[in-house]
Parts: sequence; C-alpha cells; structure tokens
Amino acid sequence: MPKRRSDDIKPQRRDPAATRKKLLTAARREFADSGLAGARVDEIAARAGVNKQLVYHYFGDKDALYLAVLEWVYEEIRAQERKLNLEGLPPEQAIRKLIEASFDHLDAHPDFIVLLNDENRGGARHVRGSRKLEAMHSPLVSMVSTILSQGIRAGVFRKGVNPVHLYISIAGLSYFFFSNTPTLSAIFGKDFSGTAAKRARRRHVVDLVMQSLRP
Repeated sequence: MPKRRSDDIKPQRRDPAATRKKLLTAARREFADSGLAGARVDEIAARAGVNKQLVYHYFGDKDALYLAVLEWVYEEIRAQERKLNLEGLPPEQAIRKLIEASFDHLDAHPDFIVLLNDENRGGARHVRGSRKLEAMHSPLVSMVSTILSQGIRAGVFRKGVNPVHLYISIAGLSYFFFSNTPTLSAIFGKDFSGTAAKRARRRHVVDLVMQSLRP
C-alpha cells in the first residue's frame, strides 16, 4: 500500500458549535446526577470526550457552565410552548393545551426537576444573574394575559385571574407530582410512576385548572 504524503493529510477542522453542544449535554447529565456542588469539570470533559481546558475556553468556569445548562432547559420549555401556537386557538383550548404541554414536558424531562431543585437549594443565585431567563418569561406572561382577556370577552373565563399566578399554579400542580412521586407513592401505597397513574393525574390537573377559570 503506498504511503500517504503529508500534504495529502487534511487537518481536522474544529467545530466550536458541536464542541459546545457536547459540553452542554455532558454537563446537563453531570449536574443532574451530582448537583452543582458535586459535579466535576474533569467528569464533564470526559463525558463530552474533549479536553478539560475547553470547558474554561467556552464557558469560563463551572458556575457559568451550570447557568448555561439552566438557560438551555428553560429555553426547551419556552420553545415547546411557542410551537403550540396558543394565541391562535380559542381561549379554553389554549389554556388546556398549555396545561397538558406543561405536564408532558416534566414527564419527559425528569432532569429539569432535579436541576431546578438544586438551583432552589442554592437560593437561585444563577437564575437571578441571568438576563436571558427574565426575557424568556416576559412574552409567556403576556401571552397568558392575552388568552385570559379573550376568555373573559367570550364569557368562558372569570375576571380577576392573575396570569403569573395562573402559570405558577399550572406548573406547580405538575411539578409537585413529579418531584415527589417516590414519597407520594410510599405515603398513599400506590405507584404513581406508572402510565395509568400519570394519565389520571394529567386529567385531574387539567380539570382543576379549567374549573377554576370558569365564571
């Protein structure tokens, strides 16, 4: 077999976007498994299959990488909500879809709950320092407010519902269920992690919120 000349060998091109995504994906798993305090940069780099120094090159330090992961998981939810095109739907259908989507997202992304629990234990200092997260939520509140106003005009929603509190209630009714599934299952002697149990809880949350909005 003829030897390849050195000028025939093309150097590998760096792909910063792909490397950054690998690091974020690896960090998301590491932070979910070990929390911010227990996560190790060495382990994140190993999971990503890259040099440890690239963590500092792309993100600066572990805290900045942790914030980038938090911004990513929040953006996933916001992106999913945008895809619902809620403002083009009748008010009741729009709120119903928002509740269902919120429940389904938590069901599909258990690491989101773990990451938020860890951030709350730390007093939300990373979230407080993020301009991106505040900007993400403002359009959401505006959208919910618009839908509520449309529902009031259509006579299907009552007046006086605060859009921020409504969204917190929608998120909280699902979040508590998934974050406390093991203890709830032990206390009530029923496995709430099964498909049937989750389906029943989903129906209950939808019904509870929709009933609370009616005149």
